[in-house]
Amino acid sequence: MAQLSDDCFAFGGPMMSVNEAVGLITTRVNAIVDLETVALIHADGRVLARDIAAPLPLPPFTNSAVDGYAVRNADLPDSAERALPLDGRIQAGGLALVPIKAGHTARIFTGAPMPPDAETVFMQEDVRLDDAGRVVLPPGLKPGANVRPAGEDIPQGHIALRAGQRLLPQHVALAAAFGLVRLDVVRRIRVAVFSTGDELASPGEPRAASQLFDSNRFMLMTMLRRLGCDVSDLGILRDERTLLANGLKQVAGTHDLILTTGGVSTGEEDHVKAAVESIGSLVLWRMAIKPGRPVAMGIIEGTPLIGLPGNPVASFVTFAHVVRPTVLALAGSLPAPLLPIPVRAAFTYKKKAGRREYVRASLRRTQDGALEAIKFPREGAGLLSSLVDTDGLIELDEEVTRVEPGQSVGFLSYADLL
Repeated sequence: MAQLSDDCFAFGGPMMSVNEAVGLITTRVNAIVDLETVALIHADGRVLARDIAAPLPLPPFTNSAVDGYAVRNADLPDSAERALPLDGRIQAGGLALVPIKAGHTARIFTGAPMPPDAETVFMQEDVRLDDAGRVVLPPGLKPGANVRPAGEDIPQGHIALRAGQRLLPQHVALAAAFGLVRLDVVRRIRVAVFSTGDELASPGEPRAASQLFDSNRFMLMTMLRRLGCDVSDLGILRDERTLLANGLKQVAGTHDLILTTGGVSTGEEDHVKAAVESIGSLVLWRMAIKPGRPVAMGIIEGTPLIGLPGNPVASFVTFAHVVRPTVLALAGSLPAPLLPIPVRAAFTYKKKAGRREYVRASLRRTQDGALEAIKFPREGAGLLSSLVDTDGLIELDEEVTRVEPGQSVGFLSYADLL
């Protein structure tokens, strides 16, 4: 389990910026060192635990990049066509042990090994056959054309995948191309998740007239699983300080991270702060972010805790910018910054300086081919429909105070946040 000191997140400033919060997390969270070995087919989304050096060159042998005819460079036509008789046929997966005779050519197919002494391939559509069945080659082809040398992609011994890489399908494909069947990965981060609040009922259970079905917990657990976490669902803990404290203490020693939603503000019925302080330490972040200002970070028996806001949009946004980098840091993942893409605003918006804001928006293609962002028509951090009916978030940095139609703004797709 992650073991942190009680003051490792101590922060003496007033309101913490998003960058300060992420920097605090990623530099002070201890990465998990435990690893496990998984089959290649199960490696997607996992964090690689060891560097992988190429055990063989890619491609492992020199081969043809096209269907065509292989020739020796010495037989390339110079300024006029040249007709060469055929000398063999080489298919993909076949052997090419016999050199081509001087002044001859061989039929060859894509991926087939180049015969000894042959260095260039003419594409089949660029040649013709004469009445004698000879292959007529046009002049002007550069030596070495249409040939993939051994090691052209990756030389043997090159570090092809780095420890800390969060594996994607293309990384799995590369490992498979090396002939690997199992990979050493960091074990899954163990996260305990619960919601707080007497106003919540779990789906499938009876709901009082004054209660809401708990949606945040299921959203957060799904997002965690997309990050490759092993998630423990602790359900809903009621608004009672001792009950909260006992629940937190029970899971602290067996999990790498505790994630809560709700109860982290400063109201009389927000008990998470007091519960954590009674059994550990808590630095209550007043993050300069909208939606999502009430975010808490604490330590319970060496295990980090993050308390997210209760409003679903605020919970979603702060997960993306606080929990996501925490999980990746715990897994020892290489930095994966979120990079907004520039789009054209189709809305007017005002905001305060010194605070980063995220505006829910949909994208459309304009007549001139540009991408245009359309703001969701309603405000409110409790509107789940605003996450369902949009494509992502417009990121407005701290110094921005106003957005006008036609202005370039940064857009983060929901796909990039998960």
